[in-house]
Amino acid sequence: MQEYAKAMRPEDITRLFVERSNEGDAAGVAALYAEDAVLAYPPGELTVGREAIRVLWEKVLAHRPRFEREEPLPTLVNGDVALTSTPPKDGAGARAQVVRRQPDGSWLRILDQPEFVPPSP
Repeated sequence: MQEYAKAMRPEDITRLFVERSNEGDAAGVAALYAEDAVLAYPPGELTVGREAIRVLWEKVLAHRPRFEREEPLPTLVNGDVALTSTPPKDGAGARAQVVRRQPDGSWLRILDQPEFVPPSP
């Protein structure tokens, strides 16, 4: 398995996600998630576990989407757990992730809600 740079701050994960996605590296994207992570994607569904997340990103990245870096909102940290979020440039409401500090000091996503879409009127 390839060795990837680790997120040493919670905010690093978003930057690494954009870099790896734009390189078409599904395994690199999946490496940002804990083994038991839960991703709320595709919309209305849950993808559970790092391997399932890798398979999902292989399908998504096969279409060669381009992602832009979004400036993170202030991170909330409580011990070894943190909440990160970004206001998406595409107007999709918000993006939020819960990340957990690993024994080596790096951070991995454990919960990922990539879209909070405002309810329809």
